[in-house]
Amino acid sequence: MNVSGSALSLTVADVDASRDFLCTHLGYAVTTADEGFAALTRGDAAVDVILLREGADILAPEQCAQRAAGLILALTVTDLAAEEARLRAAGAPLTMPLREEPWGERLLQMTDPNGVVVQLVEWAAAADPAEHDESVAMTVITPSSDHVTVSPNATMAGLAAPSRGSTALSTWTVTMNAGATGPAHSISREQVWTVTAGALEVTCGGRSEKVAAGQTLILPPNLVRRIHAPEQAEAHVSMPADGVASVPGTDGARELPWAR
Repeated sequence: MNVSGSALSLTVADVDASRDFLCTHLGYAVTTADEGFAALTRGDAAVDVILLREGADILAPEQCAQRAAGLILALTVTDLAAEEARLRAAGAPLTMPLREEPWGERLLQMTDPNGVVVQLVEWAAAADPAEHDESVAMTVITPSSDHVTVSPNATMAGLAAPSRGSTALSTWTVTMNAGATGPAHSISREQVWTVTAGALEVTCGGRSEKVAAGQTLILPPNLVRRIHAPEQAEAHVSMPADGVASVPGTDGARELPWAR
């Protein structure tokens, strides 16, 4: 068998919406189009994309009511950070911010108007042991007022973060006044809270716990939590650096500026 080309065929409710998304944000161009049909290409190694409207006559009867779901259109790119900046500036709907997995995959995701997930991927280069520099094996971070964020309920003082020398983890301190209660929210990554002064009352996943000074609390990812300080309290928090927050009833994810 000699394969001379490849294409991914997607059945969607609105062909025009997916076509405009791929052309606007990912540089695809239309090669052929008709009512309820569009063929797209980029002219490089990216797979060609064919868009078919749900219910089109060309589809087999058992496929007419099916739509593209449960798949990811993954494109390997260079300089993923620059691509993320470009997409943010263009208002692209990023549904997974840039993150790096332990096996060296860096990725971000977008979701088009028909729910098709597009993933941009970049693979981290393997470290060359011969290039290891003992002089940069350790980093000392001094707290700075430049990395302090004050909210109505708490003060977060950033310590380690990718912008301050770490590669995988972020750490910060949280100070809450007596009676303060943070908003209900969830975090995409596991967090570890060690209370260093006072006490916190934490509700997460329908369960409530009081965590006193000297105790450590592990909060699982993606569960709604709420944190209350019955007395003046301080805590040290750590999590993977790519964690983002979500608030029930609102769209999109929010970065934690003190952890970046």
